[in-house]
Amino acid sequence: MEKRLFTIENNEKLAETVRGLTLTGDTGALVRPGQFVNLALEGFYLRRPISVCDLEGDKLTLVYKTVGKGTEKLAAMKKGERLDLLTGLGNGFDTGKSGPRPLLVGGGAGAPPLYLLAKRLLEEGKSPRLILGFKTAREVFLENAFRALGCAVLVTTADGSYAAKGFVTDALDRCGAYDYCFACGPEPMLRAVYTRCGTDGQFSFEARMGCGFGACMGCTCRTKYGHKRICRDGPVLEKGEIVW
Repeated sequence: MEKRLFTIENNEKLAETVRGLTLTGDTGALVRPGQFVNLALEGFYLRRPISVCDLEGDKLTLVYKTVGKGTEKLAAMKKGERLDLLTGLGNGFDTGKSGPRPLLVGGGAGAPPLYLLAKRLLEEGKSPRLILGFKTAREVFLENAFRALGCAVLVTTADGSYAAKGFVTDALDRCGAYDYCFACGPEPMLRAVYTRCGTDGQFSFEARMGCGFGACMGCTCRTKYGHKRICRDGPVLEKGEIVW
């Protein structure tokens, strides 16, 4: 974990309540896709944990939803303003455990960390394919970004307003053969994917956090191998250790 100041380069709207935040600064503590940063906002006691979407040199991209006063304040920030970040948090995804045809499944705000994951898998010569699930057409984002990488992408919307109607699990039978599964999203989605996918995998969990680095124990969960902290020992858990 490192505490660093980053400068805002861009803070653009990607979808109805989704924004992409590009920052420049010292990214040296970020090693694996699936790690997150904990962002301080003036006037708010607790930091905001946000997964890393992309990383290139000193440029860091975060994608976040505006869901409360804190993220509304963040959305109003402009180019040139500075942010205090704790970086290099979380264990991230281990790409070395996947086969040549991994499946990446993201639900809503769970899609961003899969972007850097897809890039790293492609660099390793693997052929990742994506299933992205959203509630409605107004919430769809990153689809074209994944396609630009060369990934096959299936999109579902719960109300059928865009692409296939249904949930990510409805698309599992139509996505073709895969030999490993990476997933990130709300817990009900993760549980459904866990039940339906026929391979081993890694699942990134969302949790309310206090400190973000394991001191407060506020995000502790039970696994088959004892209690783990989502912020420090996670957010990525192996499929075989998850207890629902």
